[in-house]
Amino acid sequence: MSGLGGPRLGQPGVQADLPPGTPALPPVEAYSWLVADMTTGQVIAAKNPHWQLAPASTLKMLFADTVLPKLDKNATHVVDPKELQGLGEGSSAVGVKENLTYKVEDLWNGVFLRSGNDAVHVLCAMNGGVDATVAQMNERAKALHADDTHVVSPDGYDMPGQVSSAYDLALFAREGMKNPDFRGYVSTKDAKFPGKDGTTFAIQNTNQMLSTYPGMIGVKNGYTTNAENTFVGAATRDGRTLMVSIMHVRPGKTYEQTKMLLDWGFAAAGTAKPVGSLVDPGGKPGGTPSGTTASGQTLPGQAAAVPGGAQAVGSSSGDGVSWGLWAGIGVPAVLLGGGGLLFFLRRRGLTRPTVHFEDDILP
Repeated sequence: MSGLGGPRLGQPGVQADLPPGTPALPPVEAYSWLVADMTTGQVIAAKNPHWQLAPASTLKMLFADTVLPKLDKNATHVVDPKELQGLGEGSSAVGVKENLTYKVEDLWNGVFLRSGNDAVHVLCAMNGGVDATVAQMNERAKALHADDTHVVSPDGYDMPGQVSSAYDLALFAREGMKNPDFRGYVSTKDAKFPGKDGTTFAIQNTNQMLSTYPGMIGVKNGYTTNAENTFVGAATRDGRTLMVSIMHVRPGKTYEQTKMLLDWGFAAAGTAKPVGSLVDPGGKPGGTPSGTTASGQTLPGQAAAVPGGAQAVGSSSGDGVSWGLWAGIGVPAVLLGGGGLLFFLRRRGLTRPTVHFEDDILP
């Protein structure tokens, strides 16, 4: 498993350094997660952050990082019927219609608020096509040091070989939030979307935490059959902005788990020692200096790591599966039966794409 951002982030299981007086981590039911300070990039705690998993529509953050700066938001475009072809079965859609004229800004609202794959495909057409956009997204991921990510479909639709990680999704969110337009879209709760004959209809953001969690500022959620629920959520409190990147959460638990991690992060950020960092674009991969807290304070001595996994990491097979990882996190033997085998095949891209229900009117 990758050690990008610091060696501890490449180790299996939960990684956290909690000196006395630091709140205990909450129990989180997810395959992979990460809590980080969006401003400093310090990772406060994580679990398997470099696991390569299906990203679902959180991959649209990378799509926006790649395409949004290239298109004038006030430009208009008449939708060619061919641009709406090739959408995967069950794709989420905002309701783009052929032969209608849309502002680029409207299409981005469709992408971020309703996770519209139809809007993604139209924007791809304006950017040179789907294949060109996928190639650009993979180049962009490489430039951001998102080494766990491989893009096959620009909208996040389940495709064999398409993977990302909680670490990479955090990189995409952090980079995107540097763009004022990106920040505006991901924090918008509702908007009007063009319809036929000059009419409009209301659309609401599928990120329910914008309305339920104080200080929430974004960013993107996702759901597919293979990925289950994925989410990156960011919130600001008392001058500090934290984000949680979480992957493969069972239905109905995403916002609850994210809230627990954000609440813990705000309570612990002053004392918890960082276990790694989010790499800056163009920067050198590396970890966080030891002996500092997640807020940059110096702490004497060393804190013990939170139990949660073996420290030895097995060798990688080269296909995104770290064999030592399975034993390291104490996976129950039953997981290595039918369900575990299916997950293993999914990670290797050997299962067929499944119907893509999303995003995120969470089931």
